Amino acid sequence: MILRLSDRLGRLSANIRLTFWLVLLAAMALLAAQAMSRGAGVQSDILAMLPKIQEDPLTQRAIDRVEQQLANRIYLGVVSPDQATAIKGAKQLLSALHSAPEAFSQVQSADMQGAQALNRFYFPYRFHLLTAQQKSLLASGQLAELEANTLAQLYNAFGYANSQLLSQDPLLLYPELLKQLSPQRRLKVVDGILVGQELALKATDRTSSNKDTQGSSVAIVMAQGVGSAFNPKAQELQLSRLEGAISQMQKSLGSEQKVSVLKGGALFHASAATTQAKREVSSLGLASLIGVILLVWLAFRSIMPLTIAALTIATSLVFALSATLWIFTQVHLLTLVFGTSLIGIAIDYSFHFYCERLQSQKADSGATEHDGLKETTATTPTTGITATDAVARVFPAASLALLTTVIAYLAIGLTPFPGMQQVAVFCAAGLLGAYLTLIFAYPKLASSAMRPGDRALGLAARYLSAMQAIARPINGVKGIILTLGLLLAAIFGLNRLGVNDDIRALQQSPLSVTQGEQRLRQVMSGGTDNQFILVRAESAEKLLTRLEALSPTLASLQHQDVLGNSVNLARYLPSQASQQEAYRLQGEIYHKLPQVLARLGLDEDLAPVLMASFEASANEAITPDNFFASRAGELFAPLWLAPDVADTQGQIQEKTSNETSDSDDATYGAIVLLGGITDLHALTQAVAPLTGVTLVDKVQDISDVMAKYRSLTLSLLGLALVVAGLIFSLRFGLKMALWITAVPALAALLTLAGLGLAGSPLTLFHALALILVFGIGVDYSLFFAESHRGEGVMMAVFMSACSTLMAFGLLAFSQTPAIHYFGLTLLLGIGLTFVLSPFIHTLTRIDK
Repeated sequence: MILRLSDRLGRLSANIRLTFWLVLLAAMALLAAQAMSRGAGVQSDILAMLPKIQEDPLTQRAIDRVEQQLANRIYLGVVSPDQATAIKGAKQLLSALHSAPEAFSQVQSADMQGAQALNRFYFPYRFHLLTAQQKSLLASGQLAELEANTLAQLYNAFGYANSQLLSQDPLLLYPELLKQLSPQRRLKVVDGILVGQELALKATDRTSSNKDTQGSSVAIVMAQGVGSAFNPKAQELQLSRLEGAISQMQKSLGSEQKVSVLKGGALFHASAATTQAKREVSSLGLASLIGVILLVWLAFRSIMPLTIAALTIATSLVFALSATLWIFTQVHLLTLVFGTSLIGIAIDYSFHFYCERLQSQKADSGATEHDGLKETTATTPTTGITATDAVARVFPAASLALLTTVIAYLAIGLTPFPGMQQVAVFCAAGLLGAYLTLIFAYPKLASSAMRPGDRALGLAARYLSAMQAIARPINGVKGIILTLGLLLAAIFGLNRLGVNDDIRALQQSPLSVTQGEQRLRQVMSGGTDNQFILVRAESAEKLLTRLEALSPTLASLQHQDVLGNSVNLARYLPSQASQQEAYRLQGEIYHKLPQVLARLGLDEDLAPVLMASFEASANEAITPDNFFASRAGELFAPLWLAPDVADTQGQIQEKTSNETSDSDDATYGAIVLLGGITDLHALTQAVAPLTGVTLVDKVQDISDVMAKYRSLTLSLLGLALVVAGLIFSLRFGLKMALWITAVPALAALLTLAGLGLAGSPLTLFHALALILVFGIGVDYSLFFAESHRGEGVMMAVFMSACSTLMAFGLLAFSQTPAIHYFGLTLLLGIGLTFVLSPFIHTLTRIDK
């Protein structure tokens, strides 16, 4: 079939082929322009690369809520040895960020209005509210201890007792309740600013970068970024405003003040990732391009092959970008980093084309010299076969190579990672563009005469002869010893090979980002982690009861330093049963009110009014509806998931058409935020026995999916080898097809062993790279199998391997772990494939 297709293409003139290629190129360029006009652009969100986990509707709503609340939050800590200076700096930052509404919203430190709103909301319900200690004392009949605490406040010059409060709350129970509602136990409020203290570090932990900040005050500023932190435009605007505000603040405070700013939030991680990816796109891509240009020039000593190679690369990039933007509407920055490797693969067609012409030119020159008809020199351009004939000769191998490589990329596209699906489309479309350039543009554009390449071909021939000399004694004693040694090394390496599917390995921010954020998290009792607890129940009351049952477990975990902090709605929204219990226990006070007032030395005339207020509030209680409708409950509304109701924030209906499960329609849910987790396993074990309580760990869920698809990808590799072998058997026969597929199979196996020996754990990205080792390795084997004279193919494979190693080898030096793993595997795999593929020339010659 391939030969028939080649014959039909051969009937087309070079001009018709070129016209068809130009039409295709124009169409793809128009497609890219149309996608750009629709708003297509570059994306830097690392989360966009991650798989979509299929969760039940309630869990998915909870995940969406948490991500919505945390994704664009930034936290700043103004650090100074002097508390007043830190507070002054924080106030200046607050003012500067307030004046940039285009970049930031919800700018605040201590929410004084929120605290006042809590006070206004809870006070009417004070008879239904008690702290755990107050409940315990009243339940055990220790009213005298409560009275003693009240007397201590009455005679304390700095106490909070006053006549108005005493006339409504004689035992001063309510102020203690408000103190318990404060979520920030390690932070205090000074002049409207949240202030924390950095813990002094041990001497062994001290570094030059933080010696000046030990024991320093940290004034906290929080804000919500306008737009996604992963949107390049929003990111640039926020960073610009923020850097300007910090610079102005530090300048205002003066250089003599030791003031620094700690930063935390997705914005700073996203900025580091964007900067790193842009740097790698430019540096790795430029280095790869320069290397390829030098390689082409040294091999062919002519500007035309260089021009045609550049044209091939440019066309492949146009096809790649057009297809990616048309299908995905956006191209990820990491796709562009991976896509730099396309330079090293797309140019392979150019190498094989020109090496075929060089080899035929050398053969023609040798024949004529032998006949004494003409004499050539090393500097005289000669024609050899025509460009059309050269295309026809490489067409079968190029077509099969395109097919197998595209199959390899499509295998990558079967993974649930949108970013890797982009890589698959990007590279497959780019290779198709390069292939079409070879078939339709080369007959016309690459038809100029070439300079002889005897030296390059001679080097290739000598290398091929050396490899054949190694292959000859393969059946002898030396061959057996070599094989056994290789087998033992492979077994040892594979035995040492571990796995690591943790999604955190995908991206590691620079220390300049992580260290500052970690210090800030310590000041803020750990901040908020990605993991959270989801509590569910069939009714609102049952849900609140389960949240209350969870509170002692969380308190115990915090006491054990397993957990830094938690935000549990049970603290702010007690169940009806709890409120009724508090009301009953306070009845023990009000039924003895005259005696209580007498012991406290208060006017007994207060008793009738207090008793009337107590009795009037018997049927008044806090409910989810009145709590979340209040100013006090607005902050906590995102933590409450009511079934089939409008969202309390923005009154947006959350129920969607895919949430049709009857059980989910009738289920209430509540999110418990967690921070400062030090032992995730202990946390999981602690909450597991509780009914209706689930630890939601999206990071672990994604890691589990990575493990699943790592295994699936390796299975796909085995399947691809079988499919390729069957395809090749139709053209070469079964025995030769097995030899051809044995090269990439052995290269993949030895690469895994090499990773084990190097101590690099196996991840999904290693497995994905092995798919490409197969696709590229099969290319080398195919061209050797199709060739009758091996030196031309050897030269082309050498140049192809060099260009691919320059592209993928450079990816191995990427600072992004996923890209590093990908590049390292290909560096080893392609290197091994290059070493093994010349043996195909010897083995296939035997079969022929």
